[in-house]
Amino acid sequence: MPPAASDEEESGIHCRLDELLADRGMTLTRLSELVGVSLVNLSVLKNDRARAVRFSTLRAICEVLDCEVGDLLVLDRS
Repeated sequence: MPPAASDEEESGIHCRLDELLADRGMTLTRLSELVGVSLVNLSVLKNDRARAVRFSTLRAICEVLDCEVGDLLVLDRS
């Protein structure tokens, strides 16, 4: 089993929120209003700095953006 990632290590998961918002012509501010999650928290997620995310948040984002979790979060294989 691989060692657990420390707080300083990257998770290897990339959030495609920026791309999905651009594809839909939506701002992060508008998404924040629609999903009821603070702009700061969505910004942390968008910039790949989140260390955890609630399933309810993922669900709300996916419902508003009409996407699947796998469209939003992808493994960074680089």
